[in-house]
Amino acid sequence: MLGTAIGIGAWGLITGVAMGNSGLPLAVMVLMSLLVFAGSAQLAVLPLMSSGAPLWVVWATALCVNLRFVIFSAQWRAYFIGYPLGHRLRLAYLTADLNYVMFMRRFPEPKPEPEVQLPYFWGGVACNWTAWQVPALTGIFLADVVPVHWGVGFAGTLALLGVGLSLVTDKATSVAAGVAACAAVAAYALPFKLNIVVAIAAAVAMGLLIDHGTPRRAIPLDDRT
Repeated sequence: MLGTAIGIGAWGLITGVAMGNSGLPLAVMVLMSLLVFAGSAQLAVLPLMSSGAPLWVVWATALCVNLRFVIFSAQWRAYFIGYPLGHRLRLAYLTADLNYVMFMRRFPEPKPEPEVQLPYFWGGVACNWTAWQVPALTGIFLADVVPVHWGVGFAGTLALLGVGLSLVTDKATSVAAGVAACAAVAAYALPFKLNIVVAIAAAVAMGLLIDHGTPRRAIPLDDRT
């Protein structure tokens, strides 16, 4: 995670600056950074909260932007389903995009190996959480010092893009990634960043279609149990 910490920190900093300039009370901004812990959702709801939008609109917007975490948790289920609920809730709070990508790249087989998977997970999220929260809180308190036009938040996008592209290793992932990119651009005009949801749905549908159409290798009788 150290290789992506710079991008995460830059993204966190610009999110903190945006919150610091939103006009919200300081305590609300700090709690949002610590409790929400989702940069894209924070940036999406900030203008709504500042303009006094109804609470249900704020919640619905954050939910739509963060629907990708449903996909993440569904993939992680095979690895962590055996842990107590409280433990899984702590894991869920710390879940982030790059942690998911790095974890799945390190453990592609969906089977639990707690002696290696859990330390790997905690090490990754500890680095990610620190790399996000410290710059985000710095941006909140020093919003007047860091110019928004620097555009340093784009470094986070580049970090995520670089790691994500490293997972494109075969025809199925290449086609799914291409479909997701096209869907995201085509649906860019949708409100509340719903183009992200459309891209996820399109990629999942394409992946399932390819998986369903791929012939399964026959298992020899001697290998069957």
